[in-house]
Amino acid sequence: MAEDIEEIRKRKLMELQKKYLEQQKAREEAMKQEMELEAQLNAIMRKILTPEARERLGRVKLVKPELARQVELVLVQLYQAGQIREPIDDARLKKILAQIDQRTRKDFNIRW
Repeated sequence: MAEDIEEIRKRKLMELQKKYLEQQKAREEAMKQEMELEAQLNAIMRKILTPEARERLGRVKLVKPELARQVELVLVQLYQAGQIREPIDDARLKKILAQIDQRTRKDFNIRW
C-alpha cells in the first residue's frame, strides 16, 4: 500500500515536471517570436525615420510606451501600403505623435 502511494507520487511529480517544461518551452518560444518581431519593427523604423525622429520615438517610448507602439504600428502599416516614400523627419513625427495622442487621449469631465 505504501509503495502504491509512493508510485502515485512519483508519477504525479513526473507529470508536473513535464507540464512545467512544456510551459517553459512555450514561454521561451513566445519570447523568441516577440524578439524577432521587435527586430523587424526596428529595421523598418530605421528605414522610414530619420535618426532624429528615431531618437524622439525612443524618448516617447520611455514615457508613453503605448503611444509609441501605436505610432510604430501606424507607420509600419503606411510603409507596407507604400504610402511612405521618403524618411519621416522629426517635425513630421511630432505631428503624427500629436494626432495619435489626441485620438487616444481620454478626457475626463467631472460635473457636480
